[in-house]
Amino acid sequence: MSGLNALKLVQAKREKGNSPQHARRQKLSTKLAEQIQLAKAQQSGAEFSPVRVRTVKDEATGQSRKVEVPKKLKPWWWSDEKGKLCITVRYGARTLEIVEGKNAIETDSIADVITSLQVIRSAVDAGELDKRIDAVMGQVKASSAKDSATSSRPTLKLPAKS
Repeated sequence: MSGLNALKLVQAKREKGNSPQHARRQKLSTKLAEQIQLAKAQQSGAEFSPVRVRTVKDEATGQSRKVEVPKKLKPWWWSDEKGKLCITVRYGARTLEIVEGKNAIETDSIADVITSLQVIRSAVDAGELDKRIDAVMGQVKASSAKDSATSSRPTLKLPAKS
């Protein structure tokens, strides 16, 4: 038993899986990390393109193999007419409002863009933007429900020609 005394023993229960909010938080945090790396590469004058692994089937042999292909990554910042850099945070195809009614952050330089993205990422990891993410997800669900309602309308049957 002397070996077990050296261990810190606790009562713990493993959860079945991540909550949907935690999964959304992780998704946004990962995208913010990519944007931070893109901004750092732009600041240093280097190229950055993240890669993802895809399975490709060889036509000649019929065997599948994994290939790394570059991801298309668009920066979340742009230069406005005053010469300032504006940053928007995107969740999927939608822009996330950081504060009610405000969807962009104005900065002076690419170094400020990096700092702002790091601050946003720490806020996302702390769960401060969960309500904003849920609001965007509510918009997505509402629009998909609207699309399915319009597609389930009955079609007009024309009378047969005699």
